[in-house]
Amino acid sequence: MQSDMTAKNLTAGYNGNPVFQNFELKIPSGKITTLIGANGSGKSTILKTLARLLTPSEGVVYLDGESIHRMPTKAVAQKLAMLPQGAQTPAGITVRDLAEYGRYPYRTRLSGLTAKDDEIVRWALESTNMLALADREIDQLSGGQRQRAWIAMALAQKTGILFLDEPTTYLDISHQLEILQLLRRLNVQQNVTVVMVLHDLNHAIMFSDYLVTIKDGKKYLEGTPEEVITPHMLREVFDVEAEVVRHPVLRVPVCLPYGVRGQPFVKNMKEV
Repeated sequence: MQSDMTAKNLTAGYNGNPVFQNFELKIPSGKITTLIGANGSGKSTILKTLARLLTPSEGVVYLDGESIHRMPTKAVAQKLAMLPQGAQTPAGITVRDLAEYGRYPYRTRLSGLTAKDDEIVRWALESTNMLALADREIDQLSGGQRQRAWIAMALAQKTGILFLDEPTTYLDISHQLEILQLLRRLNVQQNVTVVMVLHDLNHAIMFSDYLVTIKDGKKYLEGTPEEVITPHMLREVFDVEAEVVRHPVLRVPVCLPYGVRGQPFVKNMKEV
């Protein structure tokens, strides 16, 4: 189940101070889109506004032609799932319990889990390779396993769009790749549209179909990794001097930063 999402003239921020203004974006359906940019550029705020966690002061986010901020909460939750950064779970909750939360948008106030719900929860756990850990408490899991448990919950919602804010934060390189490969597999096999924020540029390149660069709350450039990742963009958006080469295995661009814009490159301590 795919959904179409478009932002028109969007302005949002905190305490009356806009973080971004007049922002427009059409999310490519069935693709992985990643927002990239320097710290404080507005990426996470944009993501939260698109996912209805933050109400814009101006503009509209359209989900399948309807204003997302006017839709019933359950209707939105049946179409998109959002995994915020550093999501917290109550003590003692198991992996299965967490996955079952994903079925709440489909339940009435008095109804329990149906056989169909159980089937979907099992599918979500299998898809994330968490079925064997279903009865394990979340606080007993590694960081990578915990992230997979949260993704299982999102999958159990059976939505067409999955939003993730820094899903690889605080994970080691192996678990980072594990999570990103899982998201790619879900995108390809389940046709889930993925929208995320990543700090690691090369991971964003490797696992994204579409990149949106944000600078000072404005969309600087968008397109495929080949179109977006250039030495000029890296200099203007991230203030770094870098070479862009082709990955010898994946044949995608790779960013090799070697200095900060405007500062001399120091090769060894003798030059300091």
